[in-house]
Order: sequence, then structure tokens, then C-alpha cells
Amino acid sequence: MRRLLLSLLIAAPAAWAQADRPANLEPLPAVPPPPPDMQPFDEALEPQVTIRKDERGTVQEYRVNGKLYMVKIVPEAGAPYYLVDNDGDGSLESHSPVDPGVKVPMWVIGTF
Repeated sequence: MRRLLLSLLIAAPAAWAQADRPANLEPLPAVPPPPPDMQPFDEALEPQVTIRKDERGTVQEYRVNGKLYMVKIVPEAGAPYYLVDNDGDGSLESHSPVDPGVKVPMWVIGTF
């Protein structure tokens, strides 16, 4: 009796899985080759990250092709924040109408 019950418990999920499949399934087509003019992986497009640590915190500078586009500042106390180059000229712009020399930081509100 136990063997019969055990064999039914093992065979039941397989039977249910087969019953849910449609009968008209077709195999997926083969993946086409990449286009002939596609460039191989270019390490120059990967960001270069420079990390500096001191007693106040950590500064991470992100560059692509030598151009600075983002800085992440992780203070010893407080939340990390970012300074971003919005127009691609390599300098971090100010968005403060009061003082043009002030760099406005951006904080991450939430992550998923």
C-alpha cells in the first residue's frame, strides 16, 4: 500500500505537467549569426573607476574614454550621493540658481 501511494505521489506531478502542454508545440528557430559589421567587445567603452579613500569617506570617479561623467561620494556618516555630468563636457554642472559654484548632489531614493 505504501509503495502504491509513493509511486502515485511521484508520478502525479509528471502527469499534470504533460496534461498542461498544448499539442501543437514547435521548436524555436535557430539563433541567427551576428551581423558581419558588428564590432567585437571594446574595453575602451567600459567605465574606468577611480576610488579614493580618506578620513571623510570614499570618492568614486567614473570615466569613459578619459571623460568624467559621474562621481559617487560615500561619506563616513550619511547616505551616498552622486554628481553627474549632464551635457557630456567633462565637468560637473551646478543646478543651483543661488550660487553657480554649488554642485547639487543626487541621492538614491529607493532601490529594488
